[in-house]
Amino acid sequence: MTKAPLIAILVEDSRTIRDTLVPALRELGHTQVVAWATTSKEAANALAAWHGQWELIIVDLFLAAGSGLDVLKQVQAREPGQHAIVLSNYATDEMRRQCTELGADGIFDKSTEIDLFLDRCISIGEMR
Repeated sequence: MTKAPLIAILVEDSRTIRDTLVPALRELGHTQVVAWATTSKEAANALAAWHGQWELIIVDLFLAAGSGLDVLKQVQAREPGQHAIVLSNYATDEMRRQCTELGADGIFDKSTEIDLFLDRCISIGEMR
């Protein structure tokens, strides 16, 4: 029996990235993006709408308003089985440290670590 796809929220302000990432997540990562946000406030709304149902939140650090760090703060007290992954062009050592301190389960660079990111999504799905 095939497992249901991971339920994900994507916090990303670039339409181009969203348009590329959503199908890749669906096809390669067995992940269904049920909501997306371009700001930290929109992310809060999506988290509220999908409270208790989402399994993965994918967060960019620099958003149209607010920051991915704000979103990570919102999900620090998440349930077991809910994962927060940062996918950003700014995955510097300092940002990785800050994201880890805020409870990120993984931090990946959009331009060089997309395969590692997708592998992580697959492994999260397999853990359920």
